[in-house]
Amino acid sequence: MSKESKITLRGRSSEDGQFTTVKKARKYSSTHVVERVPKPGYGDTK
Repeated sequence: MSKESKITLRGRSSEDGQFTTVKKARKYSSTHVVERVPKPGYGDTK
């Protein structure tokens, strides 16, 4: 069984919704958020 994670961390700007780096999102936590995004094939398919 694989030990790889089925998610990735992504930074996102709260103001305009664009993706940024996780490092920047953690630095500017008042205007950014770090989200867990599923890798392709592991998301909700309903």
